[in-house]
Amino acid sequence: MRTFDLRTGEDQFVKDLRVVRWEQYALDREVPFQAMWYSVPPGSESPLDQHPELELSLVVAGTAHVLSGGEEHEIQQGNAFLLSSTEQHVVQNRSDSVELTVFSAYWMPLAGDHGDE
Repeated sequence: MRTFDLRTGEDQFVKDLRVVRWEQYALDREVPFQAMWYSVPPGSESPLDQHPELELSLVVAGTAHVLSGGEEHEIQQGNAFLLSSTEQHVVQNRSDSVELTVFSAYWMPLAGDHGDE
């Protein structure tokens, strides 16, 4: 068994988001996806993003407000959301005191599959 600790992982910052990418754990031969944690400070948001990968995200702490496809979704701690490879999105933390932490696994879609279902 291997364990992965968000607190001690090597991080980088994108805007004011703390990002801990799992590439540092050299898992590319063991799992069919990439992964990361990211933390959004209170009152902040991620940059507008769109990428070719499908992205499955689990809210680990806090509440996420996800803006995508002209809609807004509130995702509570313990719940998840799936973004297709064609969706632009922003993840907001509207709390004034609680950091938002999200775990995301992402992978390239199979041919012809964009996760739009």
